[in-house]
Amino acid sequence: MAVINQAAAKLRAQLFESDDLIVCPGVQDGLSARVCLQQGFKNLYMTGAGTAISLLGMPDLGLTTADDMVRQASMLSSLDRSVPLIADIDTGFGGPVMVARTVERYILGGVAGLHLEDQVTTKRCGHLGGKEMVDVATFVARIRAAREARERLGSDLVIIARTDALQSMGFDEALTRLKAAVEAGADAVFLEGVKDREQMAKFTKEMAPTPCLINLVPGGLTPLVNAKEAKELGYRIAIWPCFAMTHAYVAYQKAAKELLETGAVTAGFTEKQKGAGENVEQVPGGIRELFELCGLSECVEFDNKMGGQTFSKGV
Repeated sequence: MAVINQAAAKLRAQLFESDDLIVCPGVQDGLSARVCLQQGFKNLYMTGAGTAISLLGMPDLGLTTADDMVRQASMLSSLDRSVPLIADIDTGFGGPVMVARTVERYILGGVAGLHLEDQVTTKRCGHLGGKEMVDVATFVARIRAAREARERLGSDLVIIARTDALQSMGFDEALTRLKAAVEAGADAVFLEGVKDREQMAKFTKEMAPTPCLINLVPGGLTPLVNAKEAKELGYRIAIWPCFAMTHAYVAYQKAAKELLETGAVTAGFTEKQKGAGENVEQVPGGIRELFELCGLSECVEFDNKMGGQTFSKGV
């Protein structure tokens, strides 16, 4: 029986029935996803590095498990089933059987698209050095396993083949790998660590008509371009995996320093709250605003509509 996933069908239509650039902000947790949905983004991207940082408090060194990634991807997909989520699946977490199993779990979790790479299982962030690659046959076997899992479930899942071979093996070898992946069933391709605009344009031209993805990481190997430039260079998907994580880090650091040094945090509170610690009207950035962002009113309304009494005394 086919798994109906409207988000996957929508992503496929965006990719093959339009020439618009698919813009994907990186989300690493429920709050970041809620903010991006609130702002009106039409697509989301689950970052593997962000998942490692936010879920484990660890660097992106292949430390997340399949369970970690499936759980996070499924949660993010569930926040708005109409918005396609593209998710990092790393190496698929094993041989073809494990790759297929992991892909099936992503599909059942509601993921619309995923990218699968050619690093060894003990992988690392694509913008770190010392990456090791599997051989082409192993990479192709992963893509075939993903395609078979998709066909077995009758899904519209978009499979994106990623290679990290550019830095160690060169441009031609990287293209050879991606072309082999397309023959094996990949819908789109992702060349990690592109070094300049000339190489970007050459890559999309060489891979045409296969849709290409660009990964834009502040402080990474690839020079940052805006959405207009990415489209002009021939890309169809642009992901910004960590576009707000550094801002969040700085904000947490500032508030933590203030609390440690003064015993209080003033940001987001009224003058009355600062002085007396009383419950007063909510202010921008207050806890109730966060609850509303995450669906407080919708939960209350649903409970009432179903005849529940959980919130009959208010919230």
